[in-house]
Amino acid sequence: MKKRKLHLTVKILIGLLAGIVVGLVLNLAGAASIANTWIKPFGTLFMNLIKMAIVPLVFASLTMGACGLGDVKKVGKIGAKTLAYFLVTTALAVVIGLVIGTLFNVGSGITLPTDAAYEAKEATPFIDTLLNIIPTNPFKALADGNMLQVIAFALFIGIGIAAVGAKAERFKEAMDGFAEIMYKIIGGIMKLAPYAVFCLIIPVVASQGAKVLMPLLTLIIAVYLACFLHAGIVYSLSVKLFAGLSPLKFFRAAAPAWLFAFTTASSAATLPFSLESSRKLGVSPQIRSFVIPLGATINMDGTAAFQGICALFVAAIYGIPLSFSQMLTIILAATLASIGTAGVPGAGTVMLGMVLSAVGLPLDAVAIIMGVERILDMARTSINVTGDIACSVVIAASEKDLNPKYALEEVMDGEMIA
Repeated sequence: MKKRKLHLTVKILIGLLAGIVVGLVLNLAGAASIANTWIKPFGTLFMNLIKMAIVPLVFASLTMGACGLGDVKKVGKIGAKTLAYFLVTTALAVVIGLVIGTLFNVGSGITLPTDAAYEAKEATPFIDTLLNIIPTNPFKALADGNMLQVIAFALFIGIGIAAVGAKAERFKEAMDGFAEIMYKIIGGIMKLAPYAVFCLIIPVVASQGAKVLMPLLTLIIAVYLACFLHAGIVYSLSVKLFAGLSPLKFFRAAAPAWLFAFTTASSAATLPFSLESSRKLGVSPQIRSFVIPLGATINMDGTAAFQGICALFVAAIYGIPLSFSQMLTIILAATLASIGTAGVPGAGTVMLGMVLSAVGLPLDAVAIIMGVERILDMARTSINVTGDIACSVVIAASEKDLNPKYALEEVMDGEMIA
């Protein structure tokens, strides 16, 4: 009998659990330096491979997604639907975060250390964020990995290919071939994911341990609960009501992306898994190639929930009551901030400065949050990518482009290949 291979999801989960165990052992032995010196570099090497491929993958995938939609008006319509979905779910995430933060009374009983300090980076004005989306030098944007500008350039190229038609057919075929090459490269890299997860999680657990989490346990539980409630309520209802899809089926297909995002805390690095999960759910290549890369850059539901809770956390530490109007300001600021939050580890904390400043809260307490930033980032990033997948399903259903036949395409040895 042919030996059955373990599914990639199972392999990743095994790597995650094994890494946690090894990390705890190293933490108890006081050998966190071993993890950082000898184990973390292998995880870093994997992330470098991902970073090497992610910009060309996003560019090729989104270009083909835009030109594959054909009609320029259709591109605009789908883009508007996608942006509307992201903004609504992000606002709901902030509301859930504020409710959970209030119920848990986050920040109570914690005294701010006198030496705590955090120098927040000045938040980019929202209008500047919109203006900077259009690159003055698209090749520099590609070289720098400026994802918003890469996305804009890819959309223009894709729309241009669709508008030109037959004369651009050779270029379209070349771009399609380049996209397939990137899918193949990413597919090979992803086979290393279980080992990378093992190497990436060990240093986190070895350095953080369990003891350091106790003073911030309430904050951590609140963020995790808000993230999972958002997924369980908002995403479940959206895929059920708008796509007629079973939430259980949805979360089962999204599991590999969720697990990998939880470990790497990077929406961009999880992009190949998100594309694969979207395919398994029957989303057409054109829709998933358009929505998923876009979502990896501008959809930050988990980050928005985190910002709402942390705003309450900081207010409680300083004994500053928040009015209803300030709560509304937090919702608006966090929603807009999420649009410009890059899909890389730690970016949400930088944007938290913008939210706190919007309601006049001091930034010093962010130093405490930074102590468990990575642990919080893991939860919120996993929700971010789940939201990308949910959006692709909803948009595909609205365009009558959600079909089980797409789930049968592009499968390689039962493993991930976008």
